[in-house]
Amino acid sequence: MAIKVAVASSDGKLVNQHFGHARRFLIFEVDGQGYRFIEDRPVVPHCSCDGGPPPAVKTAVESLSDCRAVLVTMIGYGPQEKLAAQGVRSIISHDLISDALMGLGDWQDDSPSPY
Repeated sequence: MAIKVAVASSDGKLVNQHFGHARRFLIFEVDGQGYRFIEDRPVVPHCSCDGGPPPAVKTAVESLSDCRAVLVTMIGYGPQEKLAAQGVRSIISHDLISDALMGLGDWQDDSPSPY
């Protein structure tokens, strides 16, 4: 079964962005055979010293509601909890996108994350 995974990346090669700093998420479909790029989703960065504007956090979380996981270098507790409430797992990674996605290849919605 394929799942959608969002990746926070500034260069399209590495998982290299904090959830709140991301200006876009690369969306991939992942299954036991591999992965394929689906789309580039722009979002408004919301992380700042004052916690960021709440509407931007909500919008970023809602824009990923069709994904089962998000790969990021870091994520705050609030956004992580909001994503989890929608069934989206936050996975910390500093890997090449290809390596991180291949590590998710056999993951199913009802099984623990491999990370």
